Amino acid sequence: MRSILLFCSLCLFISMDAAELNAGVFSEGDLVQVNFGPYIYHYSSNPRRNPYPWFTGVEWESSSRWELGGAVFSNSYYQPCGYLYGGKRFIYGSTDENLFLKLTIGAIIGYFPPYENKIPVNKDGIGLGVVPAIGYKYKRTTIQIVILSTSALMLNLGYDLWK
Repeated sequence: MRSILLFCSLCLFISMDAAELNAGVFSEGDLVQVNFGPYIYHYSSNPRRNPYPWFTGVEWESSSRWELGGAVFSNSYYQPCGYLYGGKRFIYGSTDENLFLKLTIGAIIGYFPPYENKIPVNKDGIGLGVVPAIGYKYKRTTIQIVILSTSALMLNLGYDLWK
């Protein structure tokens, strides 16, 4: 819970000071987006799985649509986790209104015993994540369906703090 509050405070700071950050950090066409994943649909029903991950993240996307990001969430087994990633968004349409595909790859941190085998290449709680998504963007908001391997789909909502 403490890490989620810290993360949300950082997002608030970035949104309040976006004009000053623009001065030397971002270039034309870059985006800073906050994301929230309120719900996961698991393919197999198990009442002990967590349907509410509280996925909260922030990502920077360059004008060429390469991105870096980080998120905190509660995994399907109620363990606090993080995801640090890089990826690319492939746009179909204009930059303000479009359908897109996205692929991210990074480190998932927090899958510990007895659930360490639920993600690939997990060593001491640090595993590999390859996460595709399909989404739609309208002006500054996005909605995505994130494919979580062969186990689940996550609904993810996003908003551009700085554009």
